[in-house]
Amino acid sequence: MAQSAVSATGTPEITPISAKAIAPWAVFFGILMLVLLYFVGAEQGATALISGEGVHEWVHDGRHLLGFPCH
Repeated sequence: MAQSAVSATGTPEITPISAKAIAPWAVFFGILMLVLLYFVGAEQGATALISGEGVHEWVHDGRHLLGFPCH
């Protein structure tokens, strides 16, 4: 028989999620956001990790939207 998350009164029970379960996902998304911030904010000119203007052109509008100068 399957267990249900509904109590005897008919209202659903909310089970808390532990910090140990959330921590790996928080670290993953934090690193992902830092990488995206680098590509939008700093990937051009002397600090470029990737040669050429391809990355700059792909993130150009996002750069202006977020207030990063690029010209």
